[in-house]
Amino acid sequence: MSIQDWIKNEVETNDVVLFMKGTPNFPQCGFSGQVVQILDYVGVPYKGINVLEDADLRQGIKDFSNWPTIPQLYVKGEFLGGCDIVREMFQNQELQAVFTEKGIPTTAA
Repeated sequence: MSIQDWIKNEVETNDVVLFMKGTPNFPQCGFSGQVVQILDYVGVPYKGINVLEDADLRQGIKDFSNWPTIPQLYVKGEFLGGCDIVREMFQNQELQAVFTEKGIPTTAA
């Protein structure tokens, strides 16, 4: 299985997946940490994938999305964006609306 096929499978089989530097419990960059904080605050279940464990994955996700930076957030197979976009969507309540629209439960009030 190619790295592109592996990424496609992860994006398609997980409702919310975050390609990040580090893990949700131990983010290894500030931008990944901010997205983790937002997702944890909203209370959405998600899968964190550490791109630092594999150089092919780290480049592969950039090629997959045609987006140059990490972290990258996918919801129901759709690429939402990186830290700045996710933060802006969260502040405007758009992120929460996306989860609601797509039927993904959150614990945020």
